[in-house]
Amino acid sequence: MMKTYFFSEIMDIIGGGTPKTSVSEYWSGDIPWLSVKDFNTGDKYVKKTEKCISKLGLKNSSTALLQIGELIISARGTVGELAMLARPMAFNQSCYGLRAKSEIVTNDFLYYLLKHNLRILKNNTHGSVFDTITRDTFDNIQVSLPSITTQNKISAILSTLDDKIELNQRQNNNLEQQAQALFKSWFVDKEYEVERETTLGVVCKCELGGTPSRIKSEYWGGNIAWINSGEVNNFRITKASEYITEIGLKHSATKLLPRKTTVLAITGATLGQISLLEIDSCTNQSVVGVLENETLPYEFIYPYICYNIKELLSHQTGGAQQHINKQNVEQLTLSLPKSTLIKDYKNIVAPIFELIAKNCFESER
Repeated sequence: MMKTYFFSEIMDIIGGGTPKTSVSEYWSGDIPWLSVKDFNTGDKYVKKTEKCISKLGLKNSSTALLQIGELIISARGTVGELAMLARPMAFNQSCYGLRAKSEIVTNDFLYYLLKHNLRILKNNTHGSVFDTITRDTFDNIQVSLPSITTQNKISAILSTLDDKIELNQRQNNNLEQQAQALFKSWFVDKEYEVERETTLGVVCKCELGGTPSRIKSEYWGGNIAWINSGEVNNFRITKASEYITEIGLKHSATKLLPRKTTVLAITGATLGQISLLEIDSCTNQSVVGVLENETLPYEFIYPYICYNIKELLSHQTGGAQQHINKQNVEQLTLSLPKSTLIKDYKNIVAPIFELIAKNCFESER
C-alpha cells in the first residue's frame, strides 16, 4: 500500500558550510569537502573531491559530515545536481546533505525518488539573482512511497541499469580522451598546412540564445526543445530542460540550433562549461552556440573550443556574476587548416564522436 508524505517528512535535511579559508590548519586534511563541481557529472556516486579539510576545520565550521550512502544535492545556482556518497564527506553551503529516515525510506530509493522529481524541485526554487532550493522547497512537494520491501526490489533493478550507464560513461570518457588527443596531435603539437589566419566568427555562425516570456503561457509547453545553461554541465545534451512553442520561438531572442552544435555557457555558475547538442534545441541567453558548416565540422569546433577555453575565460568581466560574451567567442583567433587536412582528420574522429552519442542515448533510454 502506498503512503503519501512531504519530502521533508522522509529525510533529514542537513546544511553545509566552509571553514575559514584564512586558517591554513582547517584545510588540506583527510576529509573530502564537496562543492557542486565535484558531483555535477551525472554519476550516481561521488567518489572524490577537489579539496579536503581537516578535523579541526570540520569542528570549527558549520559543515557536517555525511556518511557512505547518504545523498548530496546542489541547492544554489545550478540546482538539482544529485549524488550518493561513496565515502564520508563534508560539504559547502551551496548544498544540502540528505539522510533518509530509515523507518520510511531507504537512501537508495530516496536517490531515485529525488531524480524522478528533479524537475518539480527546480520549478519550486526561490531567489531573484540565483535559483535556490530552500528547506521550504521540500515542504511543498508530496510523494507516494511503497513498502520498504518494494523499495528494495525497485532499487535493485535501477542499480543494475545504473551499472550499465556507468560502464557507458567510462567508455565515453576514454573515447573523449582519444578524440581530444587526436585534435591536439594534429593541430596543436605540430605545424600544419594553414588555409588562412582568421577568427572563429568569420568561419562559423555563433548564436546567442534567449528565453521566451514566462508570463506568456502560450510560449511554453510546445514541442521545441529548449535548454538552460545548467544543461551545458552535461557531457552531451540529449534532452531538453523544457519545451517551447513555435510562437515562443518566433517572439523571443532564442534560436533553434541543430544537432552537433557546440554550446558554451558564458555566465554564472556554469561559465566555461562546454558541451555538444545531440538534439535540435534552443538555448537561453547564457549560452552561445557555434554551428558547424562545410568548412569547419563540429569534430573540429568542439575540441578547438575546449582547447581554447582558458583564452576565452581570460576575457571574463563582471562583479558578482562573471561572464564573457558572444563577441569573445567570435574573436577567437583561428589558423584555419587546409580543407583536405580537415577532411582527413574528420574521417578518423567522426566514428569516435558518433559512438559517444550512441552511448549517451543508450544511457538516456
